[in-house]
Amino acid sequence: MEKQFSAAETDFLRKVTVRLLREEERGEFDYRLEREHYLRSAVLAGQTLRYVAEVDGQWVALLCFSAAALHLKARDEDWIGWTPRQRARRLLFVVCNSRLLLLPERQRYPNLGSRVLGLCLRRLSQDWQAQWGHPVLVVESFVDESQYRGTCYRASGFEAVGFTQGYGRSSRDFYQEHGQPKQLYLRELRPRARALLRRSRLPQELMASEEKVCGPCSLRALELESLGGVFAVLQDQRTGHGLRHRQRSVLACAALATLMGASGYQAFEDTCSKLTQRQLRALGCARRENGDYYAPSDSTFFRVINKVDAAHFEQIVGAWLLEQEISAVARLAVDGKGAAR
Repeated sequence: MEKQFSAAETDFLRKVTVRLLREEERGEFDYRLEREHYLRSAVLAGQTLRYVAEVDGQWVALLCFSAAALHLKARDEDWIGWTPRQRARRLLFVVCNSRLLLLPERQRYPNLGSRVLGLCLRRLSQDWQAQWGHPVLVVESFVDESQYRGTCYRASGFEAVGFTQGYGRSSRDFYQEHGQPKQLYLRELRPRARALLRRSRLPQELMASEEKVCGPCSLRALELESLGGVFAVLQDQRTGHGLRHRQRSVLACAALATLMGASGYQAFEDTCSKLTQRQLRALGCARRENGDYYAPSDSTFFRVINKVDAAHFEQIVGAWLLEQEISAVARLAVDGKGAAR
Protein backbone atom coordinates (compact mmCIF):
# COMPACT_ATOMS: atom_id res chain seq x y z
CA MET A 1 0.00 0.00 0.00
CA GLU A 2 2.81 2.44 0.87
CA LYS A 3 4.50 2.05 -2.54
CA GLN A 4 1.18 2.45 -4.34
CA PHE A 5 0.44 5.66 -2.41
CA SER A 6 3.92 6.99 -3.12
CA ALA A 7 3.55 6.27 -6.82
CA ALA A 8 0.14 7.95 -6.90
CA GLU A 9 1.52 10.98 -5.09
CA THR A 10 4.50 11.21 -7.41
CA ASP A 11 2.23 11.06 -10.45
CA PHE A 12 -0.04 13.72 -8.98
CA LEU A 13 2.81 16.09 -8.09
CA ARG A 14 4.26 15.82 -11.58
CA LYS A 15 1.01 17.20 -12.95
CA VAL A 16 1.06 20.29 -10.74
CA THR A 17 1.58 23.61 -12.54
CA VAL A 18 1.53 27.17 -11.24
CA ARG A 19 0.48 30.35 -13.00
CA LEU A 20 -0.39 33.93 -12.19
CA LEU A 21 -3.96 34.62 -11.21
CA ARG A 22 -6.15 36.09 -13.92
CA GLU A 23 -8.08 39.23 -13.09
CA GLU A 24 -11.47 37.61 -13.65
CA GLU A 25 -10.58 34.96 -11.05
CA ARG A 26 -9.85 37.45 -8.27
CA GLY A 27 -13.27 37.21 -6.63
CA GLU A 28 -13.11 33.43 -6.23
CA PHE A 29 -9.49 33.61 -5.12
CA ASP A 30 -10.22 36.14 -2.35
CA TYR A 31 -13.33 34.25 -1.29
CA ARG A 32 -11.36 31.02 -0.81
CA LEU A 33 -8.68 32.81 1.22
CA GLU A 34 -11.22 34.52 3.45
CA ARG A 35 -13.11 31.31 4.04
CA GLU A 36 -10.35 28.69 4.24
CA HIS A 37 -7.05 30.37 5.18
CA TYR A 38 -6.48 30.63 8.93
CA LEU A 39 -5.92 34.41 8.75
CA ARG A 40 -9.39 34.86 7.21
CA SER A 41 -8.19 37.76 5.08
CA ALA A 42 -7.25 38.39 1.46
CA VAL A 43 -5.90 41.90 2.11
CA LEU A 44 -2.21 42.28 1.19
CA ALA A 45 0.28 45.13 1.63
CA GLY A 46 2.24 46.92 -1.08
CA GLN A 47 3.29 45.31 -4.36
CA THR A 48 1.74 41.87 -4.82
CA LEU A 49 1.58 38.81 -7.04
CA ARG A 50 -1.02 36.05 -6.74
CA TYR A 51 -0.63 32.49 -8.03
CA VAL A 52 -2.81 29.43 -8.43
CA ALA A 53 -1.51 25.86 -8.54
CA GLU A 54 -3.48 23.48 -10.74
CA VAL A 55 -3.77 19.83 -11.68
CA ASP A 56 -5.72 19.12 -14.85
CA GLY A 57 -7.20 22.62 -14.71
CA GLN A 58 -8.43 22.31 -11.11
CA TRP A 59 -7.08 24.56 -8.36
CA VAL A 60 -5.13 22.71 -5.68
CA ALA A 61 -3.36 25.63 -3.93
CA LEU A 62 -3.37 29.43 -3.72
CA LEU A 63 -0.27 31.53 -3.05
CA CYS A 64 0.31 35.25 -2.47
CA PHE A 65 3.53 37.26 -2.41
CA SER A 66 3.57 40.84 -1.15
CA ALA A 67 5.73 43.56 0.40
CA ALA A 68 8.19 42.53 3.08
CA ALA A 69 7.85 43.55 6.73
CA LEU A 70 9.41 46.96 7.39
CA HIS A 71 11.43 45.97 10.46
CA LEU A 72 12.49 42.51 11.66
CA LYS A 73 15.37 42.22 14.08
CA ALA A 74 16.06 38.57 13.20
CA ARG A 75 16.21 39.42 9.50
CA ASP A 76 17.83 42.86 9.55
CA GLU A 77 20.43 42.53 12.30
CA ASP A 78 21.07 38.81 12.63
CA TRP A 79 20.51 37.26 9.20
CA ILE A 80 21.36 39.99 6.67
CA GLY A 81 23.29 42.44 8.82
CA TRP A 82 22.58 45.54 6.74
CA THR A 83 22.55 49.13 7.95
CA PRO A 84 19.30 51.10 8.44
CA ARG A 85 20.04 53.02 5.24
CA GLN A 86 20.66 49.83 3.27
CA ARG A 87 17.47 48.29 4.64
CA ALA A 88 15.42 51.33 3.67
CA ARG A 89 16.76 51.45 0.11
CA ARG A 90 17.02 47.68 -0.55
CA LEU A 91 13.97 46.25 1.17
CA LEU A 92 12.24 46.13 -2.20
CA PHE A 93 14.44 43.12 -3.07
CA VAL A 94 12.81 41.15 -0.22
CA VAL A 95 9.31 39.74 -0.78
CA CYS A 96 6.97 37.99 1.66
CA ASN A 97 5.10 34.78 0.92
CA SER A 98 2.09 36.13 2.77
CA ARG A 99 -0.42 33.38 1.94
CA LEU A 100 -0.13 29.67 1.17
CA LEU A 101 -3.43 27.81 1.10
CA LEU A 102 -3.58 24.14 0.19
CA LEU A 103 -7.04 23.11 -0.94
CA PRO A 104 -8.55 19.76 0.14
CA GLU A 105 -5.95 17.62 -1.67
CA ARG A 106 -3.44 18.38 1.11
CA GLN A 107 -4.91 15.56 3.18
CA ARG A 108 -3.95 13.05 0.49
CA TYR A 109 -0.64 14.46 -0.70
CA PRO A 110 1.57 15.74 2.14
CA ASN A 111 4.29 17.00 -0.24
CA LEU A 112 1.97 19.27 -2.18
CA GLY A 113 2.94 22.36 -0.18
CA SER A 114 6.66 22.14 -0.91
CA ARG A 115 5.93 21.27 -4.55
CA VAL A 116 3.79 24.34 -5.30
CA LEU A 117 6.03 26.62 -3.25
CA GLY A 118 9.09 25.40 -5.12
CA LEU A 119 7.43 25.93 -8.50
CA CYS A 120 6.48 29.49 -7.54
CA LEU A 121 9.96 30.34 -6.28
CA ARG A 122 11.48 29.25 -9.59
CA ARG A 123 9.54 31.91 -11.48
CA LEU A 124 8.93 34.54 -8.79
CA SER A 125 11.87 36.85 -9.50
CA GLN A 126 11.21 36.92 -13.25
CA ASP A 127 7.48 37.54 -12.71
CA TRP A 128 8.25 40.29 -10.17
CA GLN A 129 10.67 41.92 -12.60
CA ALA A 130 8.01 41.92 -15.32
CA GLN A 131 5.30 43.34 -13.04
CA TRP A 132 7.22 45.69 -10.73
CA GLY A 133 10.49 46.42 -12.53
CA HIS A 134 13.01 44.75 -10.24
CA PRO A 135 14.02 41.20 -9.24
CA VAL A 136 13.59 39.38 -5.92
CA LEU A 137 16.68 38.34 -3.97
CA VAL A 138 15.17 37.03 -0.73
CA VAL A 139 11.79 35.58 0.25
CA GLU A 140 10.42 35.65 3.79
CA SER A 141 7.41 34.04 5.40
CA PHE A 142 5.85 33.67 8.85
CA VAL A 143 4.54 30.48 10.39
CA ASP A 144 2.32 30.25 13.44
CA GLU A 145 3.95 27.20 15.02
CA SER A 146 1.05 26.76 17.41
CA GLN A 147 -0.88 25.54 14.35
CA TYR A 148 1.72 24.53 11.75
CA ARG A 149 5.23 23.06 11.73
CA GLY A 150 6.64 24.89 8.71
CA THR A 151 7.57 21.59 7.06
CA CYS A 152 6.98 22.76 3.48
CA TYR A 153 9.19 25.82 4.02
CA ARG A 154 12.08 23.76 5.35
CA ALA A 155 11.65 21.33 2.47
CA SER A 156 11.79 24.29 0.05
CA GLY A 157 15.11 25.57 1.39
CA PHE A 158 13.88 28.15 3.91
CA GLU A 159 15.72 28.72 7.16
CA ALA A 160 13.99 29.37 10.49
CA VAL A 161 15.78 32.39 11.96
CA GLY A 162 13.74 33.44 15.00
CA PHE A 163 10.38 34.58 16.32
CA THR A 164 8.67 37.88 15.66
CA GLN A 165 7.57 40.12 18.53
CA GLY A 166 3.86 39.57 17.91
CA TYR A 167 2.89 42.55 15.76
CA GLY A 168 1.07 42.62 12.44
CA ARG A 169 0.76 45.35 9.82
CA SER A 170 -2.59 47.11 10.07
CA SER A 171 -1.97 49.70 7.34
CA ARG A 172 0.85 51.00 5.21
CA ASP A 173 2.97 52.39 8.07
CA PHE A 174 1.39 51.12 11.27
CA TYR A 175 1.43 47.86 13.21
CA GLN A 176 -0.87 46.46 15.88
CA GLU A 177 0.04 43.97 18.58
CA HIS A 178 -1.74 40.63 18.13
CA GLY A 179 0.13 38.66 20.80
CA GLN A 180 0.97 35.71 18.54
CA PRO A 181 4.72 35.60 17.77
CA LYS A 182 5.48 33.67 14.59
CA GLN A 183 8.55 31.89 13.34
CA LEU A 184 10.30 33.84 10.60
CA TYR A 185 11.53 31.81 7.62
CA LEU A 186 13.97 33.21 5.05
CA ARG A 187 15.41 31.93 1.80
CA GLU A 188 17.87 33.38 -0.70
CA LEU A 189 16.62 33.30 -4.30
CA ARG A 190 20.02 34.37 -5.59
CA PRO A 191 23.23 32.75 -4.30
CA ARG A 192 24.86 34.85 -1.55
CA ALA A 193 21.96 37.31 -1.59
CA ARG A 194 22.56 38.20 2.06
CA ALA A 195 26.14 39.27 1.37
CA LEU A 196 24.98 41.17 -1.69
CA LEU A 197 22.38 43.17 0.25
CA ARG A 198 24.91 44.39 2.81
CA ARG A 199 27.57 45.37 0.28
CA SER A 200 28.48 49.04 0.14
CA ARG A 201 27.63 49.09 -3.56
CA LEU A 202 25.19 46.91 -5.45
CA PRO A 203 25.85 45.53 -8.95
CA GLN A 204 24.86 47.89 -11.74
CA GLU A 205 21.70 45.97 -12.68
CA LEU A 206 20.35 46.38 -9.13
CA MET A 207 21.65 49.88 -8.46
CA ALA A 208 19.09 51.53 -10.74
CA SER A 209 16.23 50.07 -8.68
CA GLU A 210 17.88 51.05 -5.40
CA GLU A 211 18.39 54.65 -6.49
CA LYS A 212 14.65 55.10 -7.02
CA VAL A 213 13.94 54.33 -3.37
CA CYS A 214 14.17 56.63 -0.37
CA GLY A 215 12.70 55.79 2.98
CA PRO A 216 10.44 54.57 4.38
CA CYS A 217 10.14 57.29 7.02
CA SER A 218 9.89 55.84 10.53
CA LEU A 219 9.86 59.09 12.55
CA ARG A 220 6.86 59.74 14.76
CA ALA A 221 4.56 62.72 14.37
CA LEU A 222 6.04 64.59 17.36
CA GLU A 223 9.54 64.18 15.94
CA LEU A 224 8.42 65.51 12.56
CA GLU A 225 6.66 68.46 14.19
CA SER A 226 9.84 69.35 16.06
CA LEU A 227 11.80 69.23 12.80
CA GLY A 228 9.43 71.76 11.27
CA GLY A 229 9.65 73.94 14.35
CA VAL A 230 13.42 74.47 14.16
CA PHE A 231 13.07 76.26 10.81
CA ALA A 232 10.61 78.83 12.20
CA VAL A 233 13.55 81.15 13.03
CA LEU A 234 14.24 81.69 9.32
CA GLN A 235 12.42 84.54 7.60
CA ASP A 236 10.65 83.60 4.39
CA GLN A 237 12.37 85.48 1.54
CA ARG A 238 9.67 84.73 -1.02
CA THR A 239 7.28 87.41 -2.20
CA GLY A 240 4.12 87.46 -4.26
CA HIS A 241 0.82 85.60 -4.28
CA GLY A 242 0.08 81.89 -4.46
CA LEU A 243 2.53 80.74 -1.79
CA ARG A 244 0.86 77.52 -0.65
CA HIS A 245 3.57 75.91 1.48
CA ARG A 246 5.16 77.69 4.41
CA GLN A 247 8.94 77.98 4.18
CA ARG A 248 9.45 76.05 7.43
CA SER A 249 7.43 73.14 6.04
CA VAL A 250 9.34 73.07 2.77
CA LEU A 251 12.68 73.09 4.58
CA ALA A 252 11.51 70.40 7.01
CA CYS A 253 10.48 68.22 4.06
CA ALA A 254 13.82 68.84 2.33
CA ALA A 255 15.74 67.97 5.50
CA LEU A 256 13.75 64.79 6.05
CA ALA A 257 14.12 63.68 2.42
CA THR A 258 17.88 64.30 2.59
CA LEU A 259 18.16 62.22 5.75
CA MET A 260 16.26 59.45 4.00
CA GLY A 261 18.75 59.42 1.14
CA ALA A 262 17.20 61.73 -1.47
CA SER A 263 19.39 64.08 -3.44
CA GLY A 264 17.91 66.73 -5.73
CA TYR A 265 14.66 68.63 -5.97
CA GLN A 266 12.73 65.98 -7.90
CA ALA A 267 13.92 63.32 -5.46
CA PHE A 268 12.69 65.48 -2.57
CA GLU A 269 9.24 65.67 -4.15
CA ASP A 270 9.17 61.93 -4.92
CA THR A 271 10.25 60.99 -1.40
CA CYS A 272 7.82 63.29 0.40
CA SER A 273 4.96 62.20 -1.88
CA LYS A 274 5.27 58.73 -0.33
CA LEU A 275 4.71 60.03 3.20
CA THR A 276 1.42 59.32 4.95
CA GLN A 277 -1.24 61.95 5.63
CA ARG A 278 -0.28 61.91 9.30
CA GLN A 279 3.37 62.56 8.45
CA LEU A 280 2.58 65.33 5.96
CA ARG A 281 0.32 67.01 8.52
CA ALA A 282 3.05 66.82 11.17
CA LEU A 283 5.48 68.50 8.77
CA GLY A 284 2.98 71.32 8.24
CA CYS A 285 2.32 70.69 4.55
CA ALA A 286 -0.44 72.50 2.68
CA ARG A 287 -3.90 71.02 2.09
CA ARG A 288 -5.93 70.60 -1.07
CA GLU A 289 -9.58 71.57 -1.36
CA ASN A 290 -10.63 68.03 -0.39
CA GLY A 291 -8.65 68.31 2.85
CA ASP A 292 -5.74 66.04 1.87
CA TYR A 293 -2.21 67.14 2.75
CA TYR A 294 0.30 67.12 -0.10
CA ALA A 295 4.05 67.45 -0.50
CA PRO A 296 5.81 70.49 -2.05
CA SER A 297 6.72 70.24 -5.73
CA ASP A 298 10.27 70.16 -7.08
CA SER A 299 9.92 73.79 -8.19
CA THR A 300 8.83 74.82 -4.69
CA PHE A 301 11.86 73.10 -3.20
CA PHE A 302 14.04 74.92 -5.75
CA ARG A 303 12.61 78.38 -4.97
CA VAL A 304 12.83 77.96 -1.19
CA ILE A 305 16.18 76.22 -0.85
CA ASN A 306 17.98 78.62 -3.20
CA LYS A 307 17.06 81.54 -0.93
CA VAL A 308 18.46 79.86 2.21
CA ASP A 309 22.11 79.80 3.26
CA ALA A 310 23.24 76.17 2.89
CA ALA A 311 25.61 76.29 5.86
CA HIS A 312 22.87 77.66 8.11
CA PHE A 313 20.45 74.99 6.87
CA GLU A 314 22.90 72.20 7.68
CA GLN A 315 23.67 73.76 11.06
CA ILE A 316 19.97 73.75 11.98
CA VAL A 317 19.52 70.14 10.87
CA GLY A 318 22.64 69.08 12.75
CA ALA A 319 21.45 70.74 15.94
CA TRP A 320 18.06 69.06 15.60
CA LEU A 321 19.71 65.63 15.18
CA LEU A 322 21.74 66.16 18.34
CA GLU A 323 18.54 66.80 20.28
CA GLN A 324 16.89 63.55 19.15
CA GLU A 325 17.07 60.26 20.97
CA ILE A 326 19.59 57.83 19.51
CA SER A 327 16.79 55.37 18.74
CA ALA A 328 14.98 57.97 16.62
CA VAL A 329 18.06 58.77 14.56
CA ALA A 330 18.88 55.09 14.14
CA ARG A 331 15.49 54.48 12.55
CA LEU A 332 16.37 56.89 9.74
CA ALA A 333 18.49 55.93 6.75
CA VAL A 334 20.89 58.80 7.42
CA ASP A 335 22.89 59.65 4.31
CA GLY A 336 24.82 62.71 5.39
CA LYS A 337 24.28 64.67 2.14
CA GLY A 338 23.64 68.38 2.23
CA ALA A 339 20.69 69.93 0.49
CA ALA A 340 20.90 70.13 -3.29
CA ARG A 341 21.92 73.50 -4.64
